[in-house]
Amino acid sequence: MKKTMLGLVTYLILGLASGYSQSVYILFDPNVDQARYANKILTEALKGKGYHISPDRGAYDFLLNLDINSVKLEKEAYMIIPDRKVITVNGGDANGLLYGSLSLKEKVLNGIPISEIGFEQEKPELEFRGIKHNLPWDAYRANPALDQHYLTARDINYWEAFLDMMAENRFNVLSLWNLHPFTYMIRPKNFPEASPFTDAEFMQWQELYRGIFRMARERGIETYIVNWSIFVSEEFSKAHKVAKDNFYPHFYVDGDTSEIVKRYTRESVTQVLEEYPDLTGFGISHGEGMGGMTPQQRQDWMNETMIEGMRLANRKTKFIHRVPFSANLGSGGSTSRDTERLTREAMEKIDYFDGPIWVEMKFNWSHAHSTPDLVKVHGGELGDTYFVPEPKNYKITWMARNEDFFTLRWGVPDFIRLHIAKNNHSYVGGYFIGSEGYIPVKDYFTAINKPVDWKYAFQRQWLFYKLWGRLLYNPQTPDEVFKAEFNRRYGKNTEDLLEAFSLSSSTQLRLASVFDSTWDLTLYGEGFMSLDKGTMKYISVDKLINQKTMDPNYISVKDFVGQGTSAGTGYEIKITPLELANRLERDCKRALELVENIELKDNASLLYEVSDVQAWSNLGLHLAEKLRGAVHLQTFRVSASEIHRELAIAHLENALSYWDKVIAVTRPIYKDMPLTPYLHNNNALFHWEHLRPEVEDDISIAKGQKINSLD
Repeated sequence: MKKTMLGLVTYLILGLASGYSQSVYILFDPNVDQARYANKILTEALKGKGYHISPDRGAYDFLLNLDINSVKLEKEAYMIIPDRKVITVNGGDANGLLYGSLSLKEKVLNGIPISEIGFEQEKPELEFRGIKHNLPWDAYRANPALDQHYLTARDINYWEAFLDMMAENRFNVLSLWNLHPFTYMIRPKNFPEASPFTDAEFMQWQELYRGIFRMARERGIETYIVNWSIFVSEEFSKAHKVAKDNFYPHFYVDGDTSEIVKRYTRESVTQVLEEYPDLTGFGISHGEGMGGMTPQQRQDWMNETMIEGMRLANRKTKFIHRVPFSANLGSGGSTSRDTERLTREAMEKIDYFDGPIWVEMKFNWSHAHSTPDLVKVHGGELGDTYFVPEPKNYKITWMARNEDFFTLRWGVPDFIRLHIAKNNHSYVGGYFIGSEGYIPVKDYFTAINKPVDWKYAFQRQWLFYKLWGRLLYNPQTPDEVFKAEFNRRYGKNTEDLLEAFSLSSSTQLRLASVFDSTWDLTLYGEGFMSLDKGTMKYISVDKLINQKTMDPNYISVKDFVGQGTSAGTGYEIKITPLELANRLERDCKRALELVENIELKDNASLLYEVSDVQAWSNLGLHLAEKLRGAVHLQTFRVSASEIHRELAIAHLENALSYWDKVIAVTRPIYKDMPLTPYLHNNNALFHWEHLRPEVEDDISIAKGQKINSLD
């Protein structure tokens, strides 16, 4: 009997401590989408922690009052106000209400009792916090790395999970990109022959798009369709004998400016907006599909088709305008002052969109995860035309493209904070993050046949999305928020993983800063690969020596050996190759120490986190030794001092040993992977192991046994 009573008392104590027998009533307006969603997520979180959700407002231990107060708070801002048994979540609008509820949910999941919830207030730093998500149908580029996502991306459950992640991390814009979206969304009223689908097939596509837009609206997320330019369906092309190459899988083709193509495009834009009321707007590109056209002709075509189609719709819409794109007749990147003026003048004549035009610019072209200083955009250096005088009807939205890491997890919070601090000017509205050559849908990476806590590819990179989203909303979000997430996911004493990732995955930032790159395939950071004579190859020691830097504060190997530290004269910081090597070694060794004693406890998900830190760290140590070897090899070539060749060989042998450690870490846990950068390599599969012979070639180059790879 005593044992029974003791067990009951213990049960009651433990139950009260974890929330059992405490009831919560949630007061919200069911007519507000975000309030309904907030009620749903709070209910799930509270039940998961043992609280009872009371259906009776007259009987509760705590009342959560979810309310909008636009008088006290600005858009998307929130306050959490505890007052004994009542906790009020005030939002400046429906989104602010949701973000306050998400913050409350986070605290509950982190084990904070409702009775200990404190006052909190936050407001958004940036208005536009978007994700670029390419679609695998009519995709930009055609290869297995993109095609493999087709079925998973057609599953509405994937989009629900992705949109949940976006809301949780305070993203408020989802942009969906493919060559020609229209036939997946509508049967063009005057061009039914453009559709390739049966009625049943078309209904499935409609249900998918409507489901995505509806769920996004419920989570306070705007949606945009962004297509490339003069593309049609193959069926339309053949029916009308126009735009003969302007359909998937063709990309770099001439523009077809025939009237029927203009009319088809214009009417399709209007019809999409009218049939999908939850869609926020469109985005335009002056690029692929417009070969042979001058900048003025491109702008005129857009005015007559995409922009006019939006104007003719029976409702207000929002607008994304990509700049700059091409200042000549080609489809590639180029910039000029005249094109900038032309584009700005065209945008400033538009006054019928809802809110500012969001002007998208690629930050440091396709490799934003490099230096936080703006060095270039798509096409080259950017003038001040778009900023001076300050625009009145548009805002710049930086595109922080990632074409550098798809496999390894990444997270450097201070880089993102610094990026925002340096680039959040008065004329800036926000950021996109996302990739061109990677679609975050199907998990095609995981090799271990054990349970993991992700289903989709984007869930593997949870830290990447959480850091960018939360810091775009509030750059002052402390590291403790992200450390707590590690502990919640993997148990106590795993918070050191945040610092470990910050130190180790800075390897990517440093490589992309010291090695200049432009479009997508000119650098693949986690693979230490770049485009070389038409194919993707491991970056040889000779390529590293001769490549100029992305960040002007870094000094290239060739300039350092030729001019010493004077090569960096005139810049704020002068980082030599040897100083960079020392920083890499210091940080990566510290990262390895931080994860050395983390107990994996047969947790496969935690194993991947720790292993990725180890992989990045050994890649960083590899780069450190390679830089030292490159300096000595170039010094030998200049001075003919044999000791420098011997030192170069020794450092490059060390670099190979660190590459072997990368292989040892990644081989058991990662599959051979289809990779868009291998588009030019006959769709070969990627793994670090496959590059080992090229890494070893560096030693032969230093020994003089291999012809200079740049000859």
